[in-house]
Amino acid sequence: MPTLVLIRHGQSAWNLENRFTGWWDVNLTDQGVEEAKAAGRMLAEKGFDFDQCYTSLQTRAIKTLNLALEEMGRLWLPVVKDWALNERHYGGLTGLNKAETAKIHGDEQVHIWRRAFDIAPPLGAEDSEFDLAKDRR
Repeated sequence: MPTLVLIRHGQSAWNLENRFTGWWDVNLTDQGVEEAKAAGRMLAEKGFDFDQCYTSLQTRAIKTLNLALEEMGRLWLPVVKDWALNERHYGGLTGLNKAETAKIHGDEQVHIWRRAFDIAPPLGAEDSEFDLAKDRR
């Protein structure tokens, strides 16, 4: 029977700072690197093996996958990278501190923006430093 294994990326710099990341390309912290390696070791110890791997186009996810596969001795596995696997796009919330945003807009509204499938966060300004229009991916 086929098995689907999902691994969340290791801790990123903005996870550590409690900031909305979404599609912004933030790297792993040293702890995130260790978490990814630990995931790979655990998967190997549990006897998991794969035919195919999938990841988003975000550096933190790609590195997490590669580090886990390296620990498993499976760096040669085929990997499909697709933007559709990227995290939720946070629009104008990108880069903001989550706690400070909740103080301004309320916990309930921030929860809706973070979890709703049909309610988008506010749009980001075109001149924002986090405007993704220039991202080649």
